Formats: sequence, structure tokens, C-alpha cells
Amino acid sequence: MTDLFTPRILLLAFLSWLIPFVASFAFFGPGGVPWVPYSLFKSLMVVIFGGVGLLLMLRALRGSPVTVSTGLAIGLLFLVVNVVLDVIVLLPMTGMGFVNWLYDIGLRYLLIPIMGWGLGRAGELSRAG
Repeated sequence: MTDLFTPRILLLAFLSWLIPFVASFAFFGPGGVPWVPYSLFKSLMVVIFGGVGLLLMLRALRGSPVTVSTGLAIGLLFLVVNVVLDVIVLLPMTGMGFVNWLYDIGLRYLLIPIMGWGLGRAGELSRAG
């Protein structure tokens, strides 16, 4: 399991945060004025985050035996990286408190280890025939 924490996989985990973060800027105009309703923005970000996260997790799992424990480990690594970067960058940038962040964004990050577990389970089932 130690070969999961390589620079390549850490880079993929970082990209799972960076790509949606950068994409979010497309929905705001000058001075941070949103171009779309907030509820639409949140829905779009979940779709972007989920799609990007899934593709990057698949890439991270490439070359490893895909098991529940491998998928879950990668999902948890991606989760930790996303939470830490949000606390370091997003919370100060938005002025959002931790509890508000947790309600508005943080709980959605639980999708990351769930997707990792699901990918691992799918890998095990595909080998079982």
C-alpha cells in the first residue's frame, strides 16, 4: 500500500482540488460577482468535481491491483489533500468559517472516499468474474 503515496498520485490528488478550483472562476465576473445563481453554481461544481475526481482516481489506480482497500486508500488521500487545501486557500479567500464550509462544501467531499471504495469494489468484482 505504500506505493500508493507516490509523487504521481500526490500530484493527481492535488489536481483533484486545483482543476475544480480553477473551473469555479469561470462562473464569476469582475469583483467576484456571480454570473449564475448560487444553487446552479453549487450543482455545476459537484458535477465538475465528481467527473474530474473520478477520472483522476482511475488514473491513480492504473497499474495497481484495484481492490477495496486500494480504492479507499486513494479516496482518503484525495479527501485529505482537498480538505487541507480548502482550509489553507479557500477559507481565507472566501472568509467562510469552518462550520459553514463543512455544511456547504466539506460534507460533499465524502464522495471522494465513496468513489474510491466503489472503484475498488468494481475492480474486485470484475476479477471475480
